[in-house]
Parts: sequence; C-alpha cells; structure tokens
Amino acid sequence: MKAVKITLGIIIALSIVFFATGLFIKESTYKVEIEVNKPISETFQVFNDISLIEKWIPEIKSMEAITEKPGKIGSEYRVTMDNQGEVMTMKEKVLAYVPNEKVTLYFDAEGVVKTDDYSFQSNGNSTKIVMSVAYQGESYILNCVIPYFKGTFKGIDETYLNSFKEYIEKQ
Repeated sequence: MKAVKITLGIIIALSIVFFATGLFIKESTYKVEIEVNKPISETFQVFNDISLIEKWIPEIKSMEAITEKPGKIGSEYRVTMDNQGEVMTMKEKVLAYVPNEKVTLYFDAEGVVKTDDYSFQSNGNSTKIVMSVAYQGESYILNCVIPYFKGTFKGIDETYLNSFKEYIEKQ
C-alpha cells in the first residue's frame, strides 16, 4: 500500500509540473550560429533562393508561392514537408527582408507557430549566420509539451544550417 501511495504521489507531482509548464512558459527561444566560407552576397542569395531550398532541407517536397510581394516582405508560401513518412503542410510568411543583412520568417505549422530571425554578418570572405528562434503552441496543451522538445527543435535547425553550409561551400 505504501508503494502505491508513493507511486501515486510521484505521478501527481509530475502531472502538476507538466501542466504548470503551460502556465509559465508561453514561448521558447534559442539561437544557432554558423560560419559559412562564402562571401555574404553569395550566401544571402543562395539562402533565399526558394528553388534551391530542397538541396539543403531534403524533407521539403514543395514550396509554392501563395502571394509574392515586391521587396519580399509580406510574401506568403505553402511549404509541404515529408516528416518521416508523414506529410505536413505549413504556411510561411516573410516578416523582414533586408538584402545581405536579415530575413525573418514566420511559420504556422498545424498548431505551432515559429519565428526564425536570420542575421547575416560579413567576416571578410566568409559569412556568419545567426538564427534566433521563438516558438509557441496555439493551445494550452501544446504550450505544456513544446518546452520539453526545445533541444530537439534546436538540433533540427542546427542540422539544416550545417547542411546549408555543406551545400553552399561545394558550389
């Protein structure tokens, strides 16, 4: 009987911590940085060429324009990804676009919204890309779950940036 009470107490405590997460953590953030051995103008151009994105993010199966606006800000795209056999469609919107300096993208992906803010800094003949990410769930339960996957999401973004680095440096 004592073991049942201890087990039940542990389960209740973990449940309280889990559900409190959604009350206290409304948004999760992290940064990822990478140095690319190419000049900033080439790096920025290749990074923002939607016809090449599948070369460094192989899960993207299609990226089609919903609306394209002059200067790119406000442009929207429908992105279809194959996530280990599960097809997922998300909407991407360009919030900021300053050539050779900055791109900010907003994603709405089935209950999770994410903002990727990329800054590009010239280091002579190489480029430093700093990615600042903020994401949150559109429901209370998702806000309880998402913070526990922060490391996974950061690892995915690091993988994509490293893949971009490998792709562009081979060109």
